[in-house]
Amino acid sequence: MCGIVGFTGREQALPILIKGLYSLEYRGYDSAGIAAFTQNGLRVIKTQGRISNLEEKIRTEGGLHCTCGIGHTRWATHGEPSDRNSHPHLGGRDGHGKVAVVHNGIIENYKELRHRLEAHGYVFQSETDTETVAHLVDYLHTGKQEDLAKTVLAAVQRIRGSYALGVVSMDNPEEIVAARRDNPLVIGLGDGENLIASDITAIISRTKNYIILDDNEVAIVRPDSVVVMNEFGDIVEKTVQTVTWDLSAAEKGGYQHFMLKEIMEQPKAVGDTVNPRIHNNAVAFEDNGLTDERLREVENIHIVGCGSALHAGMVGKRVIEAMCRIRCTAEVASEFRYENPIISRKDLCIVISQSGETADTLAAMRLAKQAGAFTVAIVNVVSSTIAREADGVLYTWAGPEISVATTKAYSAQLSTLYLIAVKIARTRGLISLGDERALCAELLRLPACIQTALSTQTDMQRIATLYANRPSVFFLGRGLDYAAALEASLKLKEISYIHSEAYAAGELKHGTISLIEEGTLVVALATQPALFEKTVSNIREVVSRGAAVVLVTTDDFTGDESVCQHIIRLPKCLYEFSASLSIIPMQLLAYYIAVERNCDVDKPRNLAKSVTVE
Repeated sequence: MCGIVGFTGREQALPILIKGLYSLEYRGYDSAGIAAFTQNGLRVIKTQGRISNLEEKIRTEGGLHCTCGIGHTRWATHGEPSDRNSHPHLGGRDGHGKVAVVHNGIIENYKELRHRLEAHGYVFQSETDTETVAHLVDYLHTGKQEDLAKTVLAAVQRIRGSYALGVVSMDNPEEIVAARRDNPLVIGLGDGENLIASDITAIISRTKNYIILDDNEVAIVRPDSVVVMNEFGDIVEKTVQTVTWDLSAAEKGGYQHFMLKEIMEQPKAVGDTVNPRIHNNAVAFEDNGLTDERLREVENIHIVGCGSALHAGMVGKRVIEAMCRIRCTAEVASEFRYENPIISRKDLCIVISQSGETADTLAAMRLAKQAGAFTVAIVNVVSSTIAREADGVLYTWAGPEISVATTKAYSAQLSTLYLIAVKIARTRGLISLGDERALCAELLRLPACIQTALSTQTDMQRIATLYANRPSVFFLGRGLDYAAALEASLKLKEISYIHSEAYAAGELKHGTISLIEEGTLVVALATQPALFEKTVSNIREVVSRGAAVVLVTTDDFTGDESVCQHIIRLPKCLYEFSASLSIIPMQLLAYYIAVERNCDVDKPRNLAKSVTVE
């Protein structure tokens, strides 16, 4: 989940590399470093902590004047966060190093390689798997300028695992060699300059034109040229793509945090995802393989994701089963891929990932494809690995999401699943033409409903002030509200570090209620009229044991309000789509509690935006 960036051109590289690292900091912020060619040769400056720490260290060491370099921001896997485990890593027997490497991924056979290299006289300075790559490249390198790319190609053929690599050598101080397998890497194409990066956000300030490296490809990046080779060393022609969004989309725009900005962008994200897919009061998908014939033949649906994407899938499962009467499962990708799932050729596998690079989700999708299922990806990043490998793709047009805790991408995922449900139901004759029109009208109304739900901001800020220091918070719900409660709990725990759990309300008496004590905060979700009374009964159970209750419900709630300290009312919408509204005050609650606790909202500890390693 680390972020890598590289620049080679005619301008000073340092400010470009630093800016690129800041745009990638959401991928990891345990440490940061830069390797660059200066008048004094290959120089590496790195340090534990944030990129601001790196900037300060560079200043104290007299700056870094260069026109070619590579940078890295780290999320620690092998080796604790420390200066010596920071990237870039140097490769060489003499202790100085002629080769520098930055890496995102995991080298599975690094111990085996390390032992072999130590036998050849290499001394390791860190605990990382990446230093193995640096020494391996140095060991294999002939010293000829034109051989670095072939050397990297030979090195990665000896590696088991995943990687996105940026490699530089003193033999050619204007050249960066890039390589990838199962981790994203793009190459930005400029005028007299070129860049490499883990994400488009790191290059967009310099260029909107880019190419995507595919698995097992190696690229030679120089100021005036980019050459890409496949695993056999043959030159590959790549398609140049263009970024369609503006740089301002990846900036805070006056908000204190990206998370709050992205919460407020949800009406637009949902509208941009839904509106182009409704024509003449009917759901119409772009060419993605979800033909009427295929949808009529589907026997089972598997929804796979991790974290918030899984929670979106759990909502989707309930909506699809209710509307379409097709057996549907929602499973965590890291379990699905190892449980030998029962998959047939008439199954549909929906994989959900904001980044389109989530390692476990990608592996699960590949497994489903191998078993013969038709795979459809719901992703936010255009041309991501999952998007390219899926049989069909439905993009969530949420725009760049910078905060580690997802908000607008999650809402866009929900709306995409609703579209799928309506499309299947109509195709299989389970709803009438009039029903479809009514459902489409509700979907088109959803952005306005979300906008109204955002008016709870002031109330949630006030509630957050009252309860920010509670040691535990519990979320309760039934049906769709239980799925929403899981996402609400995740939002709170990941950015505020408060212990938080979500429970199916009916399970309270089966052990959970023992955790309730005087002053415990309980957030109850009740947006489904048929379950109002049941949920109120559960609320009474926790109140009798001293809990303080926040009730999130709809304008037409008919239960007893007296048992709740706080009531948050949402606009009424079709109950199947209620999860899109109930999550809004929950996101705001998590955000304001984190602010009250002085937490780093956009970059919570130990987390990264894109989980590209298993």
